[in-house]
Amino acid sequence: MKRILSVLGIALLFVSCGNDDENNAQIVPPRLLSEVEPENRAEIISFLKTHFYNYEEFQNPPAGFDFKIKLDTIAGDNSNKTPLIQQVDSAIINVSSSEFSLNSDEEDVPHQYYYLNVRTDENRVSPSVADSVFVRYEGKLLNGFSFDGSTNSPIWFDLARIQAPLQGFRGFSEAMVNFTGGGNVIENPDGTFIVEDYGIGMMIFPSGLGGFSTSTGGIPQYAPLIFEIDLFTINESDHDGDGIPSIQEDLNRNGFLYDDNTDEDDERAAGFPLSVNFLDTDDDDDGIRTRDEIVINGDGTITFPDSDGDNIPDYLDKDSN
Repeated sequence: MKRILSVLGIALLFVSCGNDDENNAQIVPPRLLSEVEPENRAEIISFLKTHFYNYEEFQNPPAGFDFKIKLDTIAGDNSNKTPLIQQVDSAIINVSSSEFSLNSDEEDVPHQYYYLNVRTDENRVSPSVADSVFVRYEGKLLNGFSFDGSTNSPIWFDLARIQAPLQGFRGFSEAMVNFTGGGNVIENPDGTFIVEDYGIGMMIFPSGLGGFSTSTGGIPQYAPLIFEIDLFTINESDHDGDGIPSIQEDLNRNGFLYDDNTDEDDERAAGFPLSVNFLDTDDDDDGIRTRDEIVINGDGTITFPDSDGDNIPDYLDKDSN
């Protein structure tokens, strides 16, 4: 995915050759989210009904078991296996066409993703969509084709950056909140390390939570995606260093950080680039840094003063002073 992220965000119009003149290119506009979503949902449900994972090995690990998820078709000798559809959970995320810079004006089209928690611990921390995670992963299509991964060495992912418009992996960020990190970190004499009981799972999401109409890195247009993940460690993020954790700057609590911009009107009027709250050191554009309009208490909690008593905290209230 790190490789794919470097080439996503290209134009969402694609060129195909006409049948009568291969030199005469024709612009093919992207399809509608509301048109593709039902097709993807049917594909995913069919996959979940006809495939299983190696749950028996996880239940009774054989000697030398590598704790890797392995998917297979329910057929022949495997005809009595429990299908994934009976083992996964799901959640719904609303997606708008503006996230892909499309001009169809579709708002809040529901997209359902599915996740499988193979190893988790409710007493351990789960990431938010704003945090950074240290993971091993492999990305696949429903046909089993592996398009990307880091299956040997874990790498860090900034979940907030991944969910950015045009990045194409909002589903990865949204689904990751359902998994937990590992326990104690044990360092080996050779400098390598082991994380006890790290989280293991899988997510499947439609193209509207992926790249949608883009085609890159082995991922076709409108393709649902599978990610198998091992989650080792989580770091809470404060991207703009203003003292407020990035997840707390998701003001509308919809799990999407890029539609919270308190001073958007001022930025547009001034001709400045738009800077959403979690990337903005002065959220209300009053000339006073956000960090100077909040109080960070000794226990790490935050107090949000409201000087004029209008129920808008100072750091979001341009006329509070």
